Order: sequence, then C-alpha cells, then structure tokens
Amino acid sequence: MTRKALWMGWSYVRELDEYPTGGRRLKILTMAVLAVLIGSYEAQIAPVVPLLLKDLDMSLATYGAVSGAAAISGAIASAVGGRLTDRLGRVRLLIPLMMLTAVCCFAMTLVHSPRDLLIARIALAFVDGVAMASTAPLVRDFSPRVGRAQAFGFWTWGPVGANVLGAAVAGWTLPLLNDSWRSQFVIMGCFSLVISVVIALNIADLSPELRAGIQHTERQAGATVDLTRPARLSSLFARPNIWAHAIGISLWLVLYLTLTLFGQTMLVGALGISASQASMIMAAFWVLNLATLIVAGRFSDRTQLRKPFTLGGTVAAVLVTAYLAYTLGQDVVSTGGLMVTGALLGGSLGVAYAPWMANYSEDAEDVDPRLQGSAWGLFGFLSKAIAVVGLLVIPHVVEATSWQTWLVISLGCLALFIPAVFLFNGPWRRGSRSAIAQDASVAVAKAE
Repeated sequence: MTRKALWMGWSYVRELDEYPTGGRRLKILTMAVLAVLIGSYEAQIAPVVPLLLKDLDMSLATYGAVSGAAAISGAIASAVGGRLTDRLGRVRLLIPLMMLTAVCCFAMTLVHSPRDLLIARIALAFVDGVAMASTAPLVRDFSPRVGRAQAFGFWTWGPVGANVLGAAVAGWTLPLLNDSWRSQFVIMGCFSLVISVVIALNIADLSPELRAGIQHTERQAGATVDLTRPARLSSLFARPNIWAHAIGISLWLVLYLTLTLFGQTMLVGALGISASQASMIMAAFWVLNLATLIVAGRFSDRTQLRKPFTLGGTVAAVLVTAYLAYTLGQDVVSTGGLMVTGALLGGSLGVAYAPWMANYSEDAEDVDPRLQGSAWGLFGFLSKAIAVVGLLVIPHVVEATSWQTWLVISLGCLALFIPAVFLFNGPWRRGSRSAIAQDASVAVAKAE
C-alpha cells in the first residue's frame, strides 16, 4: 500500500492510493468513530449546568438563549465544514480542528459572565461543527456498501456515548474537585488533546481518485467519476430523492430530538413521576436504541436492503409514540410499562436510523461520490436547526398546551416521513440488489 505525505506545516495526512482492506480499514474506521465520540464529548455541558447557573448568577432562560445561539453557530459550521471537507480532504480538516476544539475547552475556564459564556460556546460550537463535518464522510470512505449501515450505526454511538462519558466523568470527579465546573473543561481539553494525537497517528485519507468512486466490497469497486470535471453542488440538489431525504429526516428528527433534549422533563412534567424514574425510562430507551442500531445495520448490510428497515422501524415508532401520547393523558401509569414503551420506541428508531444513513450516503454517492461531505454537511445543518427549533419552540408550546400536545405534533412529523421513504433510491426486495448496484455504477460513470 502506497502512502504519500501531504505537507501543511508538518506531515499529518497520510493519503492512500489503494483501498485498505481487513484490519487496516477497520483501524481507520475505528479512528473516525472515535473522533465522533471525542467531538461530541467536547461539546458536553449538561452535567455542569446547575453549577454553571449558580456560579454565573444566570437564569435558565438566559442559558437557553446561549444554547440556541451556539446551536445556530454549529448548524452553519456543519454546512461550511461539509463543503470544505470535500475540497480539502477529511483528515486535513479534522485533525487541526479537533485540537483547536480542545483549546476552546480550556478557554471555557476563562468564562466569568453570561456574555463570556455566549462567546465561548459560539466559538466552540463553530469549530467543533466544522471538525465533525468530516466524520460521516470518513465513515462512508472506509465502509464499502456491503457494511455501511453497520458502520453508520457505530458512528451514531458517538453522540450517545459522549452523553454517558460526560455524565460518568462529572459524577466521578466533581466531588473530588470541590464541585468546580471549570475542572470538567480542563479534563475534557486534556483528554481530547491526547485522543486527537492518537487519532492523528492512526487515521488516513483516501486519495481523490479513490474518494471519487463507489466501493461495493473491500475489493470490488464501481465506476469513478471524471476527475477533470469539477463536482457541482447543484447536481446534488437537482435530485428529488435527495430532497426527500433532507425534508423527510428533518421531520423524523423532531421526535428524536424532543426525546433527546426533553425526555426526562416531559415524563416528569406530564406524569408526575420522579426524576430518577424518568432517567430509568430514558436509559431503557437508549440501551435498546444503541443495540438495534447495530443489529438492524448488520441485517440491512447482509440483505443490502435499506428502505424496508427504515420504513418498518418508522411505522413501529409511530405506533409506539401514539401509545405513549395516549399514556401521557392517563392519571395512573406503571413505571415498568413506561420502561417497556421507552425501550420499544428507542429500538424502533434505531431500526430505522442506521439503514437510513446508509441509504442517504448511497443516494448521494450515486449523484457524485465527491459530494459526500456536502451531503452530510446538509444533514448536520438540518439536525442542528431542528435542535434550535426544539430549544426555542417546545417550551412555549408545552406552556400553552401540554406535553401530550407536543408529542402528538412530533408523532405527526414522524408519520410524514413515511411517504418520503418511497422516494428514496434502492431496492425493496433482496433479489434486485445486483441490478441496483449496476445502475449505481452507470449513474456515476455518467455523472457531470
């Protein structure tokens, strides 16, 4: 395998001229997933919010406004970073920005007022957003279609794992460090710098020629686009299926982000259960969600089918969400029953999500493999934009109506994702997968 160094002040980018196989490929893919975990961990602030509010004498409303501004910064960064990673390369962008994000974590220790917090969080969100825009394209680059859904399932573990890591580190170290919220950002920065070096020493980039092709298996590649012609972003947005993905997943994410941002708050406010009981229910949600992301991804890869899993998981989630909305209106509920409901909802969403990510990646790849960063930049922008909407809109809707009303709205958005699935490319039956792969290769050969 030939590797050539690309110099930008110092040699940190190894560019591969041949597609890696076996352990080499898995090592690089592991580094990409680890980068997602660290990038998500660097953005963690939830474990220290109570201490932060007290120390800065800041209201929850002010903190919400700061979080909203940071989310907007991150959304813009995702779109910018997606385009840059296509032009400059994944690792060339990722490594220095991961280290700069660690520096931004250290800068958080200099915060002494809400204004300082606003500046620090906007800067961190922007740098982290641009850096993380490289991770999903990296997963695509080093996961052939035969294993892509499972690879994206592991990619999704990053944000969830960061929540667990942040909470665990804070729970262990805060009592030892006099409940200093600044200590968490020092730990975060040090940990992130060390892991960034590990990633830099083990990760690599594909050459532009390899990135421009479709890899069906480790050793079987499809057609490559004409590299003498520039990749045009307009070709991506000219495809109806890409718009179906973009609009559809925006609707799908309304429920997912509602549960992520306000899961425990919703259960406590609507049902009057304790915070610990609500956390147990959400823990059941995340455990089965993480499991089904990998299991469904594996089966999706074995059958090379994406849409049936996405549709089936979403339909199941609609039914479970409808039952949960009904439950929120009841006077007496069972904690055990809620745990089962939460687990089924998390599992259903996991079944749909990893195959969707693979489907989206493959549909964008069929337009032009060189536009993966731009496609995932669009996804990052949309996901963070929905988070902004959630932070700003959900509290007002709930205050005016109820949590049950908002859950019904989320249910409606989830149901609207179902017709979008029928506009995605890809087979419904296993027997047609070879024809689809052949059509993909022809489409790429005719691109531009």
